[in-house]
Amino acid sequence: MNNVQLTDLHTPPRRRKPITFWATSNTNKQIVGSNPFLLLLSLLFLSCSPVKGDCTPVIVPKPQQINFNRKENHLLFNGKVDEDCLYAVLVDSIPEATINPDEAYRLRITPDSILIEATTEKGIYWAWQTLAQIVESSDGNSVPALEITDWPAFRIRGFMHDVGRSYISVDEIKKHIRLLSKFKINVFHWHLTENQGWRLESNVFPQLNDPVHYERHHAQYYTVAQAHEIAEYCRQHNMLLIPEIDMPGHSAAFVRAIGHDMQSPEGMKVLKRLMEEICTEVFPDAPWIHIGTDEVQFTNPSFVPEMVAHVRGLGKKVISWNPGWAYRSGEIDATQLWSYRGKAQPGIPAIDSRFHYINHFDAFGDIVALYNSRIADAEKGSDDIAGGIVAVWNDRLLPNDEQIVLQNNFYPLMLAFAERTWCGGGSEYFDKNGTILPTDENDAVFNGFVDFEKRMLWHKKHTFTDEPFAYVKQTNVKWRITDAFPNDGDLLKSFPPETGIDDTYEYNGIGYGSHNATGAGIYLRHVWGKTVPAFYKNPQENHTAYAYTWVWSPKAQTVGLWTSTQDYSRSESDLPPPRGKWDYRESRIYVNNNEIMPPVWENTHTGRTNEITLKNENFQARPPIPVELNKGWNSVLLKLPVGTFSSSGVRLQKWMFTFVFVTPDGKDAVEELVYSPDRKK
Repeated sequence: MNNVQLTDLHTPPRRRKPITFWATSNTNKQIVGSNPFLLLLSLLFLSCSPVKGDCTPVIVPKPQQINFNRKENHLLFNGKVDEDCLYAVLVDSIPEATINPDEAYRLRITPDSILIEATTEKGIYWAWQTLAQIVESSDGNSVPALEITDWPAFRIRGFMHDVGRSYISVDEIKKHIRLLSKFKINVFHWHLTENQGWRLESNVFPQLNDPVHYERHHAQYYTVAQAHEIAEYCRQHNMLLIPEIDMPGHSAAFVRAIGHDMQSPEGMKVLKRLMEEICTEVFPDAPWIHIGTDEVQFTNPSFVPEMVAHVRGLGKKVISWNPGWAYRSGEIDATQLWSYRGKAQPGIPAIDSRFHYINHFDAFGDIVALYNSRIADAEKGSDDIAGGIVAVWNDRLLPNDEQIVLQNNFYPLMLAFAERTWCGGGSEYFDKNGTILPTDENDAVFNGFVDFEKRMLWHKKHTFTDEPFAYVKQTNVKWRITDAFPNDGDLLKSFPPETGIDDTYEYNGIGYGSHNATGAGIYLRHVWGKTVPAFYKNPQENHTAYAYTWVWSPKAQTVGLWTSTQDYSRSESDLPPPRGKWDYRESRIYVNNNEIMPPVWENTHTGRTNEITLKNENFQARPPIPVELNKGWNSVLLKLPVGTFSSSGVRLQKWMFTFVFVTPDGKDAVEELVYSPDRKK
């Protein structure tokens, strides 16, 4: 390792107080050593792969304040930076940061130096992540002279993995911690226990880890040594670890192994001893423990107060789900809001996860809602509003780590959430336009998402090069969608758009219009019904919609097609579509009047179960469909009927569609295509 001392600018040269930075060799940028929050900038300059020909920094999340010094030259580095030009200074305050000052920083780049100022090492670490993005998106020879002053709007910006249901490998978890810390995500919520399995090793009660007591991923659990490894990795990457031991519900694995319900006297005795082991031996340095308490009938009214007091007595602060146990101020240290019924309470810090269950999200529509949404319907955090956590609940089995990341659209959604929780603000709380992008290209909300999308896609290409990332540009995908025609329950019924496309139609003496929409994924009715607005303000059962556009191609070519009419949630035991059908609604897709047929569905079961893994039901999990585009304009028409919103096959009816052309390998959007329902280039 290299040990370099970067000294305080504000003291005389002979009396400067050194701040020590540790870094590994320039072929390995993991952070290690006695000061793990810092990596050596000179090694970053030497080892990064910058973008040639541009010097505009690509930063996610967008800094609160950034000012370019247009009068000064850029800092030239040509492969290396003199160590005497790099400074990190701990200061008393960053005056602009009136909220969360412990994570604030100021970064100054001048033609001859780089200076970081922060009140704590947390701020220095975040400044380093910003600086790394500036360098990596530079032209390879210089970075612009600028000043960034930055701080987070919310102090909790996290992600949760439900490894109790679906085990995720240690290496995969560490990768998520490492990659997401680059974007200032600062909490890993580790949901370790569930009905399916107790995923944490216990030396006191080893029967918890006996394969016979697992329902899924038998005997796959984290050893104490691995728990220590994850905890240390979080610390190195400026991330707070919150372990969750779910109680007294979601505890069938505990009951199978111990033989007692958690709320019984015998069960409580065992659980208290377990919590002593977990708090003092497994996670001795974790300041918080999450105790669950959701989705359960309380038969022992003393259970929750006793367990909270016990865990607090072990030196931990306690978090609990809301809805769950009814707490008053002082009885719990924080609550995590998990459904629309969850309420923030004065005097109890709240973590918002109400509309952050990405296992229900689609790839294109829901990211719009997540990006635009105000955390806990607040502009910024406060004593009572701590921030938010994105949750990944895999009730439905997925085959491996990669599919969990891919089908939950984990990285694109986390980047949207990273920006919103850091920047604050937002245009609504999932309750105005929901998943629907404005169609006015002069609209500030539309342009805000365009800007974010551009920066996110840069990081898809450069930061997440080899990672599952099923997202391409969608702000250029334009549609016209008709008013819905009443089908009286006949999903095969035909309507005027099938005989000719127009802006208006007449059917049975009634006029029907059409309206513009933008995006590669459009909800006509959201999975959560009217709770999250979709394209139709008042969607009705037994109706048929049509979506159409024209796509201009500069040449005749074979492209790939990402398309679907039902995103399969990772928390539902839904049946696969019928053979030869896109869904249970008789949806049809046409390109140049040729019907696009669905793939052969790999699953064929007819009984609902979470234990048959999702296979190729979702578009991300199958190769793109080959489609021949003509040179010039190509027509696209989707017929989208719906019967009842509680029809068979799927529990949560998603009246929606996904449609976008991609390269045949599915890695990128097809260049130079124009999507226009008016055939305007």
